[in-house]
Parts: sequence; structure tokens; C-alpha cells
Amino acid sequence: MIIVVGKLRWICFLIIGFLVSYCIVSCDPEPKNTSTTTELLADSTYDDHSYSNLKKIRTTHLDLELDVNFNTKIIYGVARHTMDNKGCDTAIFDSKGLHIQKITIGPKGQERETDFVIGNMDKDSILGQPLLVKVQQDTKFINIYYQTTEQSAALDWLDPEQTSSKKHPFLYTQGQAILTRTWIPLQDSPSNRFTYSAKVNVPKELMAVMSATNNHHKNENGEYYFEMEQAIPSYLIALGVGDLQYHAFDKRCGVFCEPQLMSACSNEFSDLPAMISAAERLYGKYQWKQYDLLVLPYSFPFGGMENPRLTFVSPTIIAGDKSLVSVIAHELAHSWSGNLVTNRSWDDFWLNEGFTVYFEHRIMEQLKGKEIADILSEIEFYELEDEIKRIEKSNHPEDSRLVLDLEGRDPDDAMTDIAYVKGAYFLKTLERKIGRKKMDAFLNDYFKDFAFETVNTSIFERYLKKKIQLNSASFNTNDWFYKKGIPKNCITIHSTRLRKMEALANQFVANPKVLAPKKFFKYFRKRNGRRYKKMFVEKIERKDHIVQEWMTFIRQLPDDIGAEKMRIVDKYLHFTTCGNSEIQTEWFILGIRNKYNAQRSKIEDFISKVGRRKYTLPIYEALCETPENKAWANELFNEYKANYHTVTRNSIAKLLKK
Repeated sequence: MIIVVGKLRWICFLIIGFLVSYCIVSCDPEPKNTSTTTELLADSTYDDHSYSNLKKIRTTHLDLELDVNFNTKIIYGVARHTMDNKGCDTAIFDSKGLHIQKITIGPKGQERETDFVIGNMDKDSILGQPLLVKVQQDTKFINIYYQTTEQSAALDWLDPEQTSSKKHPFLYTQGQAILTRTWIPLQDSPSNRFTYSAKVNVPKELMAVMSATNNHHKNENGEYYFEMEQAIPSYLIALGVGDLQYHAFDKRCGVFCEPQLMSACSNEFSDLPAMISAAERLYGKYQWKQYDLLVLPYSFPFGGMENPRLTFVSPTIIAGDKSLVSVIAHELAHSWSGNLVTNRSWDDFWLNEGFTVYFEHRIMEQLKGKEIADILSEIEFYELEDEIKRIEKSNHPEDSRLVLDLEGRDPDDAMTDIAYVKGAYFLKTLERKIGRKKMDAFLNDYFKDFAFETVNTSIFERYLKKKIQLNSASFNTNDWFYKKGIPKNCITIHSTRLRKMEALANQFVANPKVLAPKKFFKYFRKRNGRRYKKMFVEKIERKDHIVQEWMTFIRQLPDDIGAEKMRIVDKYLHFTTCGNSEIQTEWFILGIRNKYNAQRSKIEDFISKVGRRKYTLPIYEALCETPENKAWANELFNEYKANYHTVTRNSIAKLLKK
């Protein structure tokens, strides 16, 4: 068997005595919208991260039969694919870390076994293995019997002590970008959308939920049935199993979580109905029927994951004061950008995330006002500038372009602030150029014309120029899409409140007493004419400012501020113990650089529990700046790596090997 992986992904293989070769390309689904959209969707691109021969045969519906076994930490499954077969005799699927038991063709109950070949693993073990199945030219049904293994990286099996209850285990999946193939054998390319259904068996004391229709209550036998009748890409198939309860905010939205978190969750996310209404006012009706949240254990590697109908979120966003709910606005916005209109390949990841950050800020502006939205924008631009500096020093300085070339690389490399923030600033700059009214009309048309389709940057660029009638002289999209760094015409957003926090930080450096409470007296007059004085205390409190303001304050402090001044800040503002993950991460990093040993136990507590990569990885990066701290980082990682999802664990392991 010979496998050669290149730009055109030619795969040569021997099946039952004859040689078959195919050129592997991405799906070009039949468009169903306007003539303009039809013309644009006729464009096709290759997917460098899938072996699937989607041009020849593709899944239109997937029916899953899953038995979740916590004793063995294995899912035993059958993946029944309904195929659109263009007349080929071999179907190619993606598989990684799976044990394939047998494959049949034909509808359930009328199946017969067929031959299959599992190809070699790609050189860097990124893509996994092609699964080549012999079919007939009229084959419509392919059934793959399989089980997961310890190499099924999408699965995070949590023991009871890693959960809030400490009594029951937990399982969740994380498919983005190309991890769904590690728990389901399928054509794992975002370019192909399909419907799915599932029957899932779990222990009776637990509850199963999926990115589909969900029962809001446990049943007695541990059997759950799911249906997603709207076509989605493979990375959005998601499963969660645990001791769960449900709280409804209204008829179409609510939250699943462990019982111990219910009080906090029902309070923290109570603005969810208002968020949905704000989003609909901007860009049209929510098209996914139900919008629920699933609050996962702390090992979850992201703030949120936009699985349709059931957004997965990290408990790190439960701050007690709703200060981090912009994460929910972001995941909700994905119901339009990413889920409704999807990037055709991971090279165009910005089409998912840049639009979503822009939309998120518009939702927050509706709910909290322009001042807050501008603060969110500026704080993220600071992070973008920092990201670009890091990328310039990396092995791929070209990654500060919006459109990437990720052939031969892990698509997770696209998940940087370039896609999120530079993408959003492209849209903000475009809005300034054409005006908000015209911008909103354009985006409403975009979400309508490409609903339930996949697009790439080339398609988007032609659609944009046709709808807005832009030319290169008036707005050079080429600078944004294909050139490094931040274009000269990028919009600038300034927040007066953030400037004040920078000034406060500078004042503190010059005179640490500025944070100390100030006593003063006021004089009052009694009815009898006598005067008396009353003492008042004026002090700066953490609750007086939002999270992003305190992040700006910390970032403005010099890297060599010293442990003593950090101790003074903690005396008055209590950053080390505040419980807000955004503030604590910034504060811990500064403390590591200043040998502020008072934090040491709190840092260990934090990274022993929190698996969110946004927080954990920068702390490890700061520890790696000195040999002494890097030795400690290795000790911590070896002690707590089992508490991290594969996504976070691999990122930290890669860092520590440098």
C-alpha cells in the first residue's frame, strides 16, 4: 500500500488485487440560493486536512449508535452513513485513534460486509489515516462498526474527583478543528454539511446531551435519542455525558450544568434571552430552534464552543458578576457566522471567527452600550498587536495574514488573534468606509444568501465587491487578506476609561499610596445652627471598574515592578484571590516575572484545575522564561496534565520541549 500526501492529495492503494487512485478534493455542495450565490458556490477548493473524496461520494446524513462505557473509557459505536454517490467504487473517510471492527453496505437489517483498507498515518500524525471502503457504484448506505481508544483525542473522560459533584464521572467531546475523526469515522472536512441522528446509551444515573434536540430531563433507562435535521459540518457534532440538571430561562433557551453549579449558572446567564433578541434585531431570526448552554468541568480547553443548539462553556466564565458573559455573546453570534455560514477550509478560519467577534461586539453594544463595546474592542486590539509580535518571531511569520496556507500543519495553528481580532477589525474598518446602515444590510444578505453553505475568502471577496461595489483604490481587501500585519487603513478605537486606568497605573508606580483609602471630613449644620464634622473614607475598589479596565491597569504596570509593589496592590485590590480568571491570569504572569512568591500556591491551585488554554498556556509561557521556573513548570505539568484536555495538554507539552 502506497500513500503520498501532497497538495492534491493523490492516494494510491491496493484493494483486493486491483489498484485504485483518486484525487482528493473538498466538497462542492449544490447551492440553493440566488443566482449570484449559485455562481460563487461553484468555486471549489482543496481541503488539506481531509482524505475524503467528497467530489465522488459524500455523506448527506449520519446516524450514530453509541454505547458510552465509563469503566473501560471506550465508546462502542456504529456510524451509519447515507451517501450521495456519484458512481464511484471506493469511499474514503477520515479516521484517527479508532479501532475499526467491520464495515457493511446496505440499509440497516439488509447489510453485507465489504472490504476496507486503513492507510498509513501521515508523517506528523496530524491527519490520521484514510479509511478506504469498497462500494458499488450505486451504494447509498455505508455502516462502520468501531470503538474509540486511548488515542481518541476528542474525548475527555473525567473521573469523579475532577467534577463539581465529586461523585459522578463526566465525558465531553471537542471536535474543532479535526478531532471529530478521533471519535467518529467520517468525512471530516468543514466543506461538507450533513444532518445527523443518534441513539446514545449511558449509565442510568447520568444524562446525555448533544448538539441536536435534547431532552431536558434524565430518563430511567439511560437511553437518549437525538436529531439534528439542519445540515452542519462534522466539527460541530458534540456529546456531553454527566450528572446534569436543566434550568430554562424561557421557552427556547436555558442551561445544563451539574447540580452544584445550578444556582451560580442560573444567575450568571440570566441575560441570555435578551442576548438572543439583540442578535435577532441585528442579523435576522435565530434559525436553530433551541439555544442552550452546557457548563463543563474546568478541564475544557476553551471559553466556549459554538456547538449548534448546545454551546459548551467553561466554568471559568462564571465570575459572579456577569463580567465575562461576552463569551456567551460570542458563541451565540456563531449561530450566524460559523454555524449558519461556515469556512470551507481551515485556511479561511477568519471567516468563522472574525465575523463572530464583530457580531459579538455589536450584541454587547446593544446590551451594554457603545462605551463597553469599545473597551472590548481596544483590549483585544492590544492582544492582537502582542500576537503579531509573537508570530513575527515564529517559524511562520506569514501567519499574520487572514488567509493562511496550513498544508502539512495542524489547523489549530489558525486559532490565533489574527483570525478573531484582525478579522473583526477588517469588518469594523469596512463599516467605517461604507457606513453602518449599508454594512448591516450587507451582512443580513450574506447570512441569508449563504445560509447552511460553506464559503472561502475568494467567494466572500467577490460577493463583497459585487454587493458593495468596492474597488481596490477605495478599499484594498488584498492588504487585509493576503499581507502580513495590520493594514494602514485599520480603524483606531480609543476608550477614555482605559486611558484613565493607564494613568492610575502610572500614578501607582510613582506613588503606591494612591491606592490607599483616603480619609476626609465634611461639615454639616444642625437645626440649632451648630456645626459638626463627619469623617468619610474614599477608596478605589475592584468592583468600581470592569474586568477589562483592571486588565489594562495590570498591563500598564512595568514588567519589573517588584514584589513589594505587587503586595501593595494585592493589599487593596486582592487580585491574587479575586476569582476572576482574566484578572488572575494577567496578575499571575506579572508575579512570576517579579518573583512574587506570595502567589505561588495560588498559581498552582489555578493551573491544577483550569484547563482553558487561553489562561493556562500563557502562565506556562511565563514560567519558561527562567530555568528555575521552567523546572517548576515541568513539575506542575507532570503532576496535573491529566486534568487538561488533549488540546491544552499538547500545546503545553510542545512549549516545554523547546
